[in-house]
Amino acid sequence: MRYRAVLALSAAALAASFTLAGCVVAPAQPVYAAPPGVAYVGPTYVSPGVGFVWAYHPRYGWGWHHPRYGWHRGWR
Repeated sequence: MRYRAVLALSAAALAASFTLAGCVVAPAQPVYAAPPGVAYVGPTYVSPGVGFVWAYHPRYGWGWHHPRYGWHRGWR
């Protein structure tokens, strides 16, 4: 009986340590929004990788954009 209490207490302490330690959460992606006067067009294929967001380009239209690598499929 005593060992069960110790086991339950240690399990609770372990769970509390994971809860209080925090966790890594991916940053929230911005909501897809069309600029005023532009029709929203949804993505036709999945995101090409981590960090890409669906965005509007004034000359080329809608596409996947990465802040470091630029537009997917060669848009500059």
